[in-house]
Amino acid sequence: MRLRITFEPYGDVARQPNKHAVQGFIYNLLKGSEYGERHDEPRFKFFTFSDFFTDSTGRPTLLVSSPEKGFINTLYSAIREKKSVYIGRQELEIVELKKFKLPLRRAFQTGSPIVLYRNAEKNEYFKLHQHRDLRFFLQRLKENAEKKYEAFYGEDFFLEGPIFDRLIPKLRTNGKLDVYVKVVKNGIPFPVIGSNWELLEKERIKPEERRFYRFIMDAGLGEKNSLGFGFLNPLRR
Repeated sequence: MRLRITFEPYGDVARQPNKHAVQGFIYNLLKGSEYGERHDEPRFKFFTFSDFFTDSTGRPTLLVSSPEKGFINTLYSAIREKKSVYIGRQELEIVELKKFKLPLRRAFQTGSPIVLYRNAEKNEYFKLHQHRDLRFFLQRLKENAEKKYEAFYGEDFFLEGPIFDRLIPKLRTNGKLDVYVKVVKNGIPFPVIGSNWELLEKERIKPEERRFYRFIMDAGLGEKNSLGFGFLNPLRR
């Protein structure tokens, strides 16, 4: 399930908010609800959000997705009565709020970079441009998704074959494949490295796999989903 929030910036055009500030904005909306302790729970958070983008009128827009309907409903109820909000130091007027559910597709496009660790103990991220190992990327992506799915539904699951059959990475203007995102937490900046994709496609989704692919569509792919990474948009093909 998804929540779409469209804003009108006060003063200057809105800047791309720091992802930690957006995460804090979401957690503040959850205070006092059954999800109010989600930030401190030692578990997967089961939500993600997109990078800010502009709608057809040029207004900054944010998408939040989660496989938990109650999570999205709680955010919706918390924000629907507000006229404006702060994300970091930016004050933004809320001009439109909509919750919705998208149909499952065989193809997806990233709405924020996918992040994977090559070596988590050394805090080393997988770099597509440097490591050039799609087999590693697909296998780690699959293992991470299966683990989150099992934690959410409380049942074992194994996906036969690769998680995607066709992949088209999105090149940056400088010709690089990797995206370096500076995240600031408690005044301390640290880089997060990921990759964006024009296409992630599964040729055929079996009936018994539909719930798994719907889950990753809503929960996000890879690491650091609750920090706004791995957001997926379904595509018509």
